[in-house]
Amino acid sequence: MSRRVRRKCVKGAQKLDLPNQPETEDADYLKLNGDGLVDWTRLPNDTVIQLFTYLNYRDRANLASTCKGWRSLGSSSCLWKTLDLRAHKCDWSIMSSMAARCINLEKLKFRGADNADSLISLKAKNLREISGDYCRKLNDSILAVIVARHKLLEVLQLGPDFCERITSDAIVAIGFCCPKLKKLRLSGIREINKDAINALATHCPDLSEIGFIDCLNIDETALGNVVSLRFLSVAGSTNVKWGLAAEFWTKLINLQGIDISRTDVLPAVVMRFFSSIKGLKILCALNCPSLEEDTTVYTKSSCYGKMMLSSFRDTFKELSLMFPDTKNDRDIFSDWRAKSEKRDADLDEFMTWLEWILSHSLFRIAESNPHGLDQFWLSQGADLLLNLLQSNQEDVQERAATGLATFVVVDDENTNVDVGRAEAVMKGGGIQLLLGLARSWKEGLQTESTKAIANLSVNPAFAKSVAAGGGIEILANLARSLNRMVAEEAAGGLWNLSVGEEHKGAIAEAGGIKALVDLIFKWPRGGGGDGVLERAAGALANLAADDKCSIEVANVGGINALVTLARKCKHEGVQEQAARALANLAAHGDSNTNNAAVGLEVGALEALVLLIRSSNDGVRQEAAGALWNLSFDDRNREGIALAGGVEALVALAQSCSEASPSLQERAAGALWGLSVSEANSIAIGREGGVSPLITLAKSQTEDVHETAAGALWNLAFNPGNALRIVEDGGVLALIHLCSSSQSKMARFMSALALAYMFDGRMDENAVAGSSTEGASKSVGLERARRMALQHIETFVLTFADPQAFSAAALSSAPAPLAQVTESARILEAGHLRCRYSNTYISTCMPCIYKYINLYISTWQVVQSSC
Repeated sequence: MSRRVRRKCVKGAQKLDLPNQPETEDADYLKLNGDGLVDWTRLPNDTVIQLFTYLNYRDRANLASTCKGWRSLGSSSCLWKTLDLRAHKCDWSIMSSMAARCINLEKLKFRGADNADSLISLKAKNLREISGDYCRKLNDSILAVIVARHKLLEVLQLGPDFCERITSDAIVAIGFCCPKLKKLRLSGIREINKDAINALATHCPDLSEIGFIDCLNIDETALGNVVSLRFLSVAGSTNVKWGLAAEFWTKLINLQGIDISRTDVLPAVVMRFFSSIKGLKILCALNCPSLEEDTTVYTKSSCYGKMMLSSFRDTFKELSLMFPDTKNDRDIFSDWRAKSEKRDADLDEFMTWLEWILSHSLFRIAESNPHGLDQFWLSQGADLLLNLLQSNQEDVQERAATGLATFVVVDDENTNVDVGRAEAVMKGGGIQLLLGLARSWKEGLQTESTKAIANLSVNPAFAKSVAAGGGIEILANLARSLNRMVAEEAAGGLWNLSVGEEHKGAIAEAGGIKALVDLIFKWPRGGGGDGVLERAAGALANLAADDKCSIEVANVGGINALVTLARKCKHEGVQEQAARALANLAAHGDSNTNNAAVGLEVGALEALVLLIRSSNDGVRQEAAGALWNLSFDDRNREGIALAGGVEALVALAQSCSEASPSLQERAAGALWGLSVSEANSIAIGREGGVSPLITLAKSQTEDVHETAAGALWNLAFNPGNALRIVEDGGVLALIHLCSSSQSKMARFMSALALAYMFDGRMDENAVAGSSTEGASKSVGLERARRMALQHIETFVLTFADPQAFSAAALSSAPAPLAQVTESARILEAGHLRCRYSNTYISTCMPCIYKYINLYISTWQVVQSSC
């Protein structure tokens, strides 16, 4: 809710002063006024209230601020019976400002202990249901005060995150303060002792459902005293003494359903439950290892008319016993929801509980991703989640969507999606179901469904279907959401979709690029906004790889946004994606002006140089890649040097010998780009850049040694650097590349480097010093020169006619030499530029003549010595 709206809230109880308008057709009120405009304020009150119901709380408040009449309507108690605060940080003052509207509030959702602490300010004494997540920091005192202020509470749910600071004392307070409690679901409690459970048994006579999920210790004996229980879940709980459970839980005469999924329950206990609890209808035991080892436990039990849900039994077939009229087992849930007439209250309560425990267990199983369940997911798990997506319970829908987002990802680190599972979701109509939830006005559903769409879109076939179903437009719209979680997941979806070349243009057409750039300016750096920024920058990085999209990124202010992230954001994930985006923007030097534009952006070059010194390899890699691309522009090249880029990149090259090949390639590439300048080339040699480049030239990875060879070729133009290459053992490294690299480019540039090193200019540097040292160096250089020339000869002969070279060497006439030159062109090197002539290598006669003439002179020396 915006600050402007909060200032207009009326304190205390409100009487609605509604305009006295006759109820006629809405169209009569939407006629144009004298100015030719529609006066929306003339709509009937019930129509306006109906419009309010389709808006989220933020939009509802904004609409209510338009006029006095709508402000009164926006405060109607019928609009404030439910409240979802999970996307908002609400302190005491905000809650107090909302108190007047929330007098009749019945259902509340919150996130985190901070919001929980301020719930008391709402003064919602009629509250019936409270649901909270991310409650790790919620403690006994806060929870005790909440339940003491809301004595009409019927449902209390905290999870699925662990409530690590809640103890049995808080559960005792719940029992004493909430006599009307019907459902209690708590996750991750360390210990629930007999005093806590007995307080519930004594003071909550209507308590029909307990969920002690993922708890460490539960008093099994005391749990048998809660005789009002109809449904019990201890899914994921450890240290359960199953012998005591089998003895005392059989006293729960009203128990119809029990959930023991993800536990170490023994087959004998399951048989005892079935035989001793007469009213038991269903036992859910998903992912129970002991039962999966003995799959005959069900047939051994006295279980006529009872159902057991497990990973080795068909859940739909089991449930079909309750729906004999359903023709297709997979339609059980939809058929139940569709039967609006002759509702069976007991069946509705049963199925409502079943949906909830299935959604929770499937999500937890997907989260842990245990081995051996692939067949379960493909045969029924995916269909179960898709059925639960259609539930009438919002939290079940959310959990099912989260489960879909989780179970398809089989490798979190590399975001690998299981193809079979993704296809199962597609086959079951999951795309349209998820897109439908993403269109909902409920932000919780938007968040979780968009997360599922984003993860599934890693699969190319799924991404194509999402795009065909209008998913790109939906995600682009959701990226504009004022809800951070919604915007974050939408940006993630666009990030994954933008991997496909065929989707980039559609994202641009849908306004996705503008929405992503706006996200960077909208959300603050640090804290909770880093996830949004990383995903937005990642999506822009993918889009910037496309020439047309890169122009659009620049046109809507993307360069400034990305440079701002690189300069000011401290989150390494954001830094990495921002640097990658800038690298891709600068990669279109010949087709647009983005390369120069990035360099001209204030602080861009300095920020990238600073990122080179990051401790994170991913950040360093992308920053080096950006500097490599930017160095193709003359002005950028000098700007990088002025910003300390030479020193930073030499240090990076010196430290990355054990790093990934991608980082090594970019470090060598950035030095290659900078070394085009004579001043930079000298600086690189002076700073010690020759030795690490020689090390990288020895790499077995083709891209690394090819790039290092290019950098050494540029450095070899300078006699001082050429001598350093010789002294640091670079001749052997270059000879090895020239003779054995699988890359023709690497062999070519190694030959060029050797040619420039031994064209005679280095000799003067070599003889400097004492006469003895000079003579020794001259002998060493001559030996290295002969080795180099022999390998240049071998390289040239690999693609040229030896007879033509022989004729050219003997005559030295222009015509034969021109013929040799033409045959020596390296078409693969067409994108390289000579540092001196500033022309492409494939057409640079000085470069071609250089190694041809050196070959001819070598050939003549060899001939004369024969």
